[in-house]
Amino acid sequence: MKKILTTAIAIILTSCGILKDVSANTTPNPVVSTQTVTKVEHGLASWYGVKCNGGTKTASGIILKDHASYAAHKTLPMGTRVRVVNLSNGKSEVVKIVDRGPFKKGRVIDVTTGVAKRIGFYSNGITKVKLEVLK
Repeated sequence: MKKILTTAIAIILTSCGILKDVSANTTPNPVVSTQTVTKVEHGLASWYGVKCNGGTKTASGIILKDHASYAAHKTLPMGTRVRVVNLSNGKSEVVKIVDRGPFKKGRVIDVTTGVAKRIGFYSNGITKVKLEVLK
């Protein structure tokens, strides 16, 4: 009975505009809009995973997980948050720098396989990206 009453109140509040339906407008990284961009880079992104990492630990000591929002960058400090925007489709995700790389010329960032799948370039292997360093 309590669950039914709670649901009924939520429906009434939503229909009156008092309670907004957040499920219809969710994003993987809702805090992104409140952060400021301190630096922008352009270049190629590639992906890497546990199998091609040569082990599971990253340069920061964090265990690499393929589905996590992690990335490798040559110079940004460990722990830096970066929005990676796939320029071919506009999809983006905020990642945390936890490793060093990429080590191929012309590439600016390596993201985990999960990030590559979510922003739409896993099957291509590389894509042109814009990096927005967040504060």
